[in-house]
Amino acid sequence: MAAIADGKWRALALVGVAELFVMTLWFSGTAVGPELAATWGLSPAETAWLTNAVQLGFVVGALASASLTIADVVPPRYLFAGSALAGAAGTAVIAAVVASGPPAILLRFLTGVALAGVYPTGMKMMASWFDEGRGLAIGVLVGALTVGSASPHLLRAVSGIGRPDVVLYGTAALAALGGVLVLAYEDGPHQPETAPFDPSAIRRIVTDRGVLLANLGYFGHMWELYAVWTWIPVYLAASFEAGGVVAADRRAALLAFATIAVGGVGAWLAGSAADRWGRSVVTSASMAVSGGACLLAGVVFGAAPVVVVPFVLVWGFVIVADSAQFSAAVSELADESYVGSALTLQTAVGFLITIASIQLVPVVRDAVGWRWAFAPLVVGPLVGTAAMLWLRTLPASERLAGGRG
Repeated sequence: MAAIADGKWRALALVGVAELFVMTLWFSGTAVGPELAATWGLSPAETAWLTNAVQLGFVVGALASASLTIADVVPPRYLFAGSALAGAAGTAVIAAVVASGPPAILLRFLTGVALAGVYPTGMKMMASWFDEGRGLAIGVLVGALTVGSASPHLLRAVSGIGRPDVVLYGTAALAALGGVLVLAYEDGPHQPETAPFDPSAIRRIVTDRGVLLANLGYFGHMWELYAVWTWIPVYLAASFEAGGVVAADRRAALLAFATIAVGGVGAWLAGSAADRWGRSVVTSASMAVSGGACLLAGVVFGAAPVVVVPFVLVWGFVIVADSAQFSAAVSELADESYVGSALTLQTAVGFLITIASIQLVPVVRDAVGWRWAFAPLVVGPLVGTAAMLWLRTLPASERLAGGRG
């Protein structure tokens, strides 16, 4: 038992660090979007696709993986490592040879395809080691993803404003290192046997009511999350400029990093709380606060930093705090032979939804300005909260968090 306890914490540390490094790829194009737009003469739509191409690529990769049950057929450390190295290569190529929008967008799409082999696979790895405390483990993993996603903004603020190659090469190097590190991972005692390809697995996944409601909660959460993560640097820069703050771009980049990265702490603490109090309670509370922030963002826009900074840090803390718990719920509710495919399908549809909400924010911004651009995102947390409270009333909730719902 002691060996298993030691092994699970080693696995959590290893996969967490690897995930942090690899997920720096996600927003590497977004962080340097202003520089690339100016250098290459990109339109606003092309600039937005530097982010949306990753989302779409992730969806395509995840749907292909789920349909073919790749996440349950290929050993997880090899799938994770190969995907990480492929994404790192694509990002390095952008820095080295690309000089226009279309090839960069294509490579960002392929990076998203590669990341579909990283994020859901990492969650499956944690589920194989953690039966008790699974919410905490996946929460730590999502925290690592969150800090990794924020890191390109830090690289840009510190040494990359006006130097997109620094951010792109830096994130590519970190991702490659993460891919190599994860090869040291060993399967846990709860790892199911490698499953054969089974087309009926998808039908069983989508017709399970408990899994369906957990997914609906996740979809509402995702409607808000990536739209905020994508546009919060621009919102902050506009807010600081409206408030007369000096060096608005650099301050906005630093605060954007902090806003996203603090969610790593939120995911860790929420994971521990969900294991004690229940996944439906923690997810509902998180979405209630983050949904309210979508509306309050209009009230604090243009205010002094003493108001804006704590507001966005609280928002960043809660907006991703619940993310891991939807995945933990699916890992507890789905047929254990196809947990990897269930998680991959969940994330695929969730990220497909983000494409619409990311595109919606600038449309609202053009109509009413940045002050109320995030207001339509409140719909997601409202729907997600209703789904999780409904799940709490079902017998299936007894399988969540050791019977805590």
